[in-house]
Amino acid sequence: MEVVLADALLARCGDPCALLRDVCASLSAERAEALRLLLQRLAAGGPPPGEAEALRRAAWEMALEWCRPLLRGGEAAAAAAGGCGERLRVARAARGALRHCVLLCGAPLAARLARDALSELAAGGGAGAEAAVEALVAAAPRLEEPALVARCVAAALALVREEGEGEAAAALVAGRLLPALGGNGAALRRVWEGLLGAGGPPRAGRALLALSALADALLPRGAPGAGPGLDARLCPRFWRLVQEGLTERDGLCRRRARYLLKRALDLSGGQRAELRCPAEGADESSLFWWSAEKNEELMQFWETYILIMETLEGNQIHVIKPVLPKINGLYEHAISREKGCWLFHPSWHMCIYKRMFESENKTLTKEGILHFLELYETKHLPNPLGFSEFVIGPLMDALSESSLYSRTPSQLMGACPPLGMRLQKFLATYVMLLPKEEKGSFLLKFIQKMTSRHWCAVPILFLSMALAYIPACKVLGAEGLHALRDVLQCTMITHQILLRGAAQCYLLQTAMHLTDVEKVSLPEVSSFLLSLRPEESLRRDTVLWVELCSWLQVNDRCFRKSVTSDFEHQETLSLCQYVRSLVGEYLKTPASERENCFMPDWFEAKLVATMILLAADVEQMSNKYSGKSNIEWIELEAFLNPLLDVLMRLGSNAYIPTLKTDKSLQLLLKLLQTRSLKCSNTQDDGVLFFIWKSVATSVESILEFILRRLTTNELSTAGDLDRCDLYLALIPEIVNLCFQVGWKKGPSIKNFILSLTNASIHNLQERSSEEEPKLKEQIKKAASMASLAAVCEIMDQKPEAHLESLPSVDALKRFISFSQLNEVLKKPSYFEEKSSLCEETSQGWGKIVARYIHDQWVCLRFILNSYPRLAQECEEPSEMSLYTVERSRKILQLALEALTILPSDQILPVFDCMKVLVPKHLDSSESLCIEAFDLAWKIISSLSNTQLIFWSNLKAFVQLIFDTEILAAAASAKGQAYAKIKEIIFKLIDMSATKTGVFSVVLSHCCRSWIFPTVDERSALTNAFLNAGSYCELITEACVFGTVFRRDQRLIQDVHAFVENLGEKCAANVVTESTNRDDHYVRICAIKFLCLLDGSNTLHKVFMEDIFIKLLDKDELVSRSRTRYYANSLQHRIKNRVWQTLLVLLPKLDQNFLCGALDKVFQAGFGNNQASVKYFIEWIVILSLHKYPQFLNKFWDCFCYDEEKLKTSVCTFLSVLSHFDIVLQNTSEKKPALKKALIVVLQWCFNHNFSVRLYALIALKKIWGMCRMLHVEEFDALTPVIESSLQQVENMHGTGNARRNWQRIQDHFFFATFHPLEDYSLETIFYTLPRLSELAEDEWISLSKFDRFTDVPLPVAFQWYHSRTELRDLKPSDWSQQDMGSNSAETDSQTEWTDVQKKIIPWKNSTPSLDLEMVFQDRAAKLGKSNSRLIVVASLIDKPTNLGGLCRTSEIFGASALVVGSLHYIQDKQFQHLSVSAEQWLPLVEVKPSQLVDYLQQKKTEGYTIIGVEQTAKSFDLTEYCFPEKSLLLLGNEHEGIPANLIHHLDVCVEIPQQGIIRSLNVHQT
Repeated sequence: MEVVLADALLARCGDPCALLRDVCASLSAERAEALRLLLQRLAAGGPPPGEAEALRRAAWEMALEWCRPLLRGGEAAAAAAGGCGERLRVARAARGALRHCVLLCGAPLAARLARDALSELAAGGGAGAEAAVEALVAAAPRLEEPALVARCVAAALALVREEGEGEAAAALVAGRLLPALGGNGAALRRVWEGLLGAGGPPRAGRALLALSALADALLPRGAPGAGPGLDARLCPRFWRLVQEGLTERDGLCRRRARYLLKRALDLSGGQRAELRCPAEGADESSLFWWSAEKNEELMQFWETYILIMETLEGNQIHVIKPVLPKINGLYEHAISREKGCWLFHPSWHMCIYKRMFESENKTLTKEGILHFLELYETKHLPNPLGFSEFVIGPLMDALSESSLYSRTPSQLMGACPPLGMRLQKFLATYVMLLPKEEKGSFLLKFIQKMTSRHWCAVPILFLSMALAYIPACKVLGAEGLHALRDVLQCTMITHQILLRGAAQCYLLQTAMHLTDVEKVSLPEVSSFLLSLRPEESLRRDTVLWVELCSWLQVNDRCFRKSVTSDFEHQETLSLCQYVRSLVGEYLKTPASERENCFMPDWFEAKLVATMILLAADVEQMSNKYSGKSNIEWIELEAFLNPLLDVLMRLGSNAYIPTLKTDKSLQLLLKLLQTRSLKCSNTQDDGVLFFIWKSVATSVESILEFILRRLTTNELSTAGDLDRCDLYLALIPEIVNLCFQVGWKKGPSIKNFILSLTNASIHNLQERSSEEEPKLKEQIKKAASMASLAAVCEIMDQKPEAHLESLPSVDALKRFISFSQLNEVLKKPSYFEEKSSLCEETSQGWGKIVARYIHDQWVCLRFILNSYPRLAQECEEPSEMSLYTVERSRKILQLALEALTILPSDQILPVFDCMKVLVPKHLDSSESLCIEAFDLAWKIISSLSNTQLIFWSNLKAFVQLIFDTEILAAAASAKGQAYAKIKEIIFKLIDMSATKTGVFSVVLSHCCRSWIFPTVDERSALTNAFLNAGSYCELITEACVFGTVFRRDQRLIQDVHAFVENLGEKCAANVVTESTNRDDHYVRICAIKFLCLLDGSNTLHKVFMEDIFIKLLDKDELVSRSRTRYYANSLQHRIKNRVWQTLLVLLPKLDQNFLCGALDKVFQAGFGNNQASVKYFIEWIVILSLHKYPQFLNKFWDCFCYDEEKLKTSVCTFLSVLSHFDIVLQNTSEKKPALKKALIVVLQWCFNHNFSVRLYALIALKKIWGMCRMLHVEEFDALTPVIESSLQQVENMHGTGNARRNWQRIQDHFFFATFHPLEDYSLETIFYTLPRLSELAEDEWISLSKFDRFTDVPLPVAFQWYHSRTELRDLKPSDWSQQDMGSNSAETDSQTEWTDVQKKIIPWKNSTPSLDLEMVFQDRAAKLGKSNSRLIVVASLIDKPTNLGGLCRTSEIFGASALVVGSLHYIQDKQFQHLSVSAEQWLPLVEVKPSQLVDYLQQKKTEGYTIIGVEQTAKSFDLTEYCFPEKSLLLLGNEHEGIPANLIHHLDVCVEIPQQGIIRSLNVHQT
C-alpha cells in the first residue's frame, strides 16, 4: 500500500525535486520515512524524462544537507525528533534515503561521501564514527576509484581490529560496511586479503564476525564461480580460523564458526564438485576437500561432526554422553586403514576434544579426556604432525584440574582413579609408538610443561606416575634431567607432604628409566638427586634407594665425563672416581687473605654426604653380588680419608682455614645425622658403622677444637653464631656416636661438658666496664648461653650418660636459678658493627636476641624438670618454701612476657616451663594462670595457617593445658580455670573442623596420660583417670567426631589412601613421619581408650556409664533436631558413630546400669532411623537380651504401643526376633518366651504394610523353627496354619515384587549371615557393617588404621578384632532396593545409541544479521533470529517461574519480542533458573499492566492482530485457527486470566482444547 501511494504521489506531482524539498521542510519520523520511500521509487523507476540532472542535484542536496547532518545529529536530533523511539525511525529512514541518493547520483556522490566519512573517522570516534560508517555503507557499492576503495577497506579493517571499546564499532562495520564492500568486486578482494592475508589479521572473534558478514560473497549459495574469483574453502587460513572459532570460549564466536562451516558444507554438497584446499605443509593432509564420488560419505561425516559440536553447546552430560560414541565413527571415516594415513585432517578431531576440555562442566571435561586417552590407546591412530603439540598443550592444560582425578563410586577407597590408570596406559603407548628421534623431544616438552605453571599436588602426582610407568628407553639428556629437577622444585610448594614425597619418588624413577646416561654426567645426576628431600622420598634403606644404587651400579663407567673433570684421558667416569674427586674438591679451600665471615652453604655438604653414602651402598651391593662375605670398605675408606685428615688436625692446628673447618664439620654432621631405617642397632648397618668407627678416632680432636672455638674469643662476629650452631649440633651427635661405638670416649665427653659449662658460665658472669657494649662481647655471651642450652638438652636426651653428676651442673643450676630471665643483649653501636660485622647481618640482631632469650628458657626447663626446688641452698624449710613460691610466680609472669616478645618458632621451652609452674599457682594465682592459657591459645590460633611450626607448638600447648596436674587442680577447684580449659577444648574441636589432625593431637595426649601416667604410683593412676571423668566431653566428642568433607577434601583423602595402599613400593610411605592427622584417628583413639577400660574398676565403671548416657542423650538430641534426615548426612553419621561406640561399651556394663539404660535404647528404636543405625540398635538389643534375659518383659512392652507409634519402628523390634535363638541362648525356660514371641509375631503377619509383613514372616520362620526343635506341644493346634502360611510364602508364583522381596530379605546379610555373637568385633562394627549397610565409604574404618595408630595400644588379651570370613566377603545388597529393569545392563554396555538428542540450530535462513539498529538495540539479531512478527505479551503474569519458562519458550520458537510487566523479573534467580539465559537472546519490552490498553491500540495501528489466549463464548479452537503474519498473543494472569476490561480490545480469542478433568494448563506451557 505504501509503495502504491508513493507511486501515485510521484505520478501526480509535476516537480519531484520540489516534492522532495517540501517533505524535508520539517523534521519528523513520518516525513523522513516518506522521503526514503520517494527516493526509493525514484531510484527504482528512474527519473522522469528531462529531469535527470535536476533530480541528481536534488538527490545530491538531500544527501549532503539533510541525510548526513541528520545522521551526525546524535542527541540533538533525538530531542528534535521526540525521543529515542522517534530518533530510531528517523535514523533508519535517513540511512535508506542516503543509499538511494547514491543510486541516483552515482560514483561522484559516492566518492564525496567516502572522502568526508574517511576524514571524520580519522578525526575521532563517537557518534560521528557511526554516521561516517553509514556514509561509507551507502557509498561502497558505487565506488570506482581504486585509491578510495583501498582507503575505505583499510578504515573498515582498522575498526574491525580495534580492541577494547571498539566492540560496537566492529559489529557496526561487520554488519553494515563489510557486506556493502562485498558488493564491490574491487573492494572484496582487498577485504579478503586484509582478513586472512599474512599482514596481521584480526583476532579470531573479530575475523569470524567479519567473515560471517561476508558469507554471501565468499560462500555464495548459487552456482560455482560466483563472486570475483574468491572461494574461502581454498584458503587454509580460513579453515584454521574456523577451527579456532569452534574452540573459542565465547559462545557467539563458536556459533559464527559453525555457521561458516555449515555454509561451506552446504555449498560443497550442492555443487558436488572436486575441491581440495592446499596443504599447509608437504607432509600434511588437506584441511578441507570434497569429491563428487564420495558426496554422501562426506556429508555423513560432516553432519555427524556438526551434531557433536552443537551437542557440546548444551553442556549437559546426560545429553552429550550418548553422542560421544559417534566420535569413534568419525575416526572410522577419517582414517584410511589401507594407507595408514588420515583422510581428514586430524585437527578437526582435536577441535572436538579441545571444546570438551575447556567446558565449564568438569564432568564433561573428564569424559572428554578419558575418551581421548582410551581412543588413542585402543585405536593406535597414525601419528600426525601437531598431535604431540595437542597433548602438550590443551590436553595437559585440562589435566591440571585436580577434581578430574576423583575415583568412581564403584571403586574402593585407596584405588587408583580411572584417569590415573588411563593416563599411565596412554603415555606408555603413545611414547612407544613415536619414532625414536621424536621420543626425546616430546618427553622433554612434556616435562617442561609440568614446570610452566603452578600445578596442584594431585595432577603432578599422577603425571609423574605416568612418566615413571613408561617402559625404559634412553631418550633424555642433561636438559631433560634439569627439567625434572625443575618439576621437583614445583612440587615443593604443595602442602600435602605424602603426595609431595610420592611425586618425588616417581620423578626419580622417571629419571632412571628415561635418562641416556651417556649424555649426562655424574655431577648433573648428583645435582638432580639433591633436589629430592630425604625426609620425604630419597632415604637410605628404602626400595627407591636400592633401585637407585642398582641403577648406578649397572651404569657405572657409562656416564659422560664432566667438562670440569680432572680425568682428561678418560671418556667416561666411574662413580668411585667421581666421589673421590668430589670429596677432594669439596675440602680444597683457596688461600685467601681475609677470612670469610659467613658459613658456606649447606648444599655442598648435603651433596657430598649423599654421594658418599650412595657410592658406599653401591660398593656393598657389588661385593654381595660377587659373593664376598667380608667387606673391606676400600672405597669408603678412600672417601673418608681426606675428611678424617682434616678432623684429626683440628685440635692441634690452629691455622687451618676457617672455611676448611666449616666444610669438614658440615660434612661430618650430615654423615652422623644419617640413620638406618631397617637396623635398630647401628652396628648392623655396615656402612654407617664403618663411618662412625672411622670418625671415633678423631673425637678428642673435634671436641678440643669445638671447646677452643666456643670458650675463647675466636667467635666475634654475627656470622660466627652460625658456626656456633654447627658446633653445638655436632656435640649430641658425637655423644650418640660414642654410645654406639663404645663408651671408651666417655671421660673425654665428660671433661668437654665440664669445661664448656664452666667457661660459658664465666663468660656470662663477666661484666664490662664500658657503657657501650662491644660486638665481640655480646657475641661471646650469645654463644655461651647457646652452649649452656645445648648442654642442658644433651643431659635431657641422654640420661644414661650420667652427665648430671658433674660438678659443673650444680654451678649451672645456681647460675640459672638466680639469673635474670628475658635479659636482652643490647645491640652494639653502629660503628663497632661496621668495623667488624658484614653488612647483611646487621639487620639480624633481633634474631640473635630472641635466640639468647630462648636459650635461657631451655636451661630453665632443664632445671625445673631436674630440680623442682629452685633454692635448695636455703637452710630453713619455711624460708625456702616462701622463696620458692614467690620466685616461681615471678618466673611464670616472665614466661608470659617471653611469649609476647619471642617469635613463634622460639616459644617451645617457655611452654614447657609453664607446664611445671602453672599447677603450683592454679589455686593462689588463678587469674595469672588463665592469662597464661589465653595468651598461649592466642599464639596457637594465630599459627593455624602455618605448616612448619604449627604442629610442634600445638603439641607443646596441649602438653601445657592438658597436663595431668593442671587438669586435676582445675577440676578439683571447679573455678574459672576449669571453665577456661573446657572452653579451649571446644575451640580446639572447632579448629579441627578446618585443620585436620588437631583433635588427634589433643586426644592422643590425654588418653595416654589418663590411662598410662608417667609416675608409677597407684595414686597417680587414680588421679590421672579422674581427669577423664572431669573432662569426659573430650571422649564424648571424639566418639562422634568427623565432618562431611567438601569434594576437594575428599579427593585429597582418596589420593592419600591410594598412596598409602602402595605400601613400601612408594618410599614416601616409609620415610614420611606418621602424623596421625586422619580424622579417623580421633575416633580410633577414643575407641581404643574405651577398650582399655576395666569394668571391675570403680572409676572406669562410673566413667563408662557416664559416657554411655551422654551418647544416648546426644542421639536423642540429634533425633529431636531433625526427625527425618538423609542417608550419609552429618546427622546420620553422628547417630551411626554414637551407636558404634555404645556397642563397644556394652560388654563392660553391668545389669543394674543396663536395666535403666535399656529403656533409652528402646526409645531410640522407635525413631525414624537410617538402615545402618537400625542395625546397631537391633544388635545392642539382641546382645543385651542375650546377656540378661530378664529384660525380655521390657522388650515385649515395645509391642504394646499404638500402631501410629510403631509404624516406623516395629520392623526394628521384629528384626530382633529374627535372632531369637541368640536371645534365648542363656535361658533355661524357653517355652514361655517362645509362646509370647509367637503371639506377638502372628499379630504383625497380618499387617496391611507389606514390609512389616515380610519382617514378621522372617521372625515367624525363625521362632517356628525353634518351636519345632523343642517340640512344643502347646502349639500343635497352630501348626497347620503357620506351616501353610510359610509354605505359601516360599512357593509364591509370578514375577512380581512380592516374591523377589521375600527372597531378598531372606538373603539379606543381617538375617542370613550375620551372627550377633560371633561377629562381635571391631572390624564388624567399624568396617564390615557400615560397608554392608551402604554407609558412605569415608565412614568405614579398616583394621589397618587401628594397627597404624600406636599411641594407644589395645589390651594384650583383646579378642574382638576380626569379622568372620563369611560376613567379610559379602557384598552390599539391600533387599528393599527397587528393580533397575532387566535391560539396564544391556543399555549401559551399548557402544552406540540408536538415537541421540540433537540440539537443532537453524542457520540456512538466519545468517547472523548485524543491521545497524539491531547492533545497538537488539541483542538477538546478533545470533541470526528469524524475522518473526509474533509478539508475546505477558504483562499480566507476575510469577518469576512462569515468566522464565515463557522467556525460554518464546526464544526457542523465534518470537520477535516478549512483553513483561517489569524488567526487574530478569534479575530473579527463579526466573534465571527457568529461562536458562534465554533473556540474553530475546528482546524484552517493559509494559506495565496499566499501560496495556495504550500498547494494544498502538500495535493495532501497526497492523497487528490482537489475539487473547482465553476461554470465551466465541473463542476459536487452537487447532483450527490460522494465525496472521503479524500476531500479538496476550496471555492472562495465572489465577484470573485476561481481565474483562481488556477482552473487548481483543480481535479474537483462542483456547487450547483439553481432555483432562482439572481444566487448568500452566500459563508458561501455553
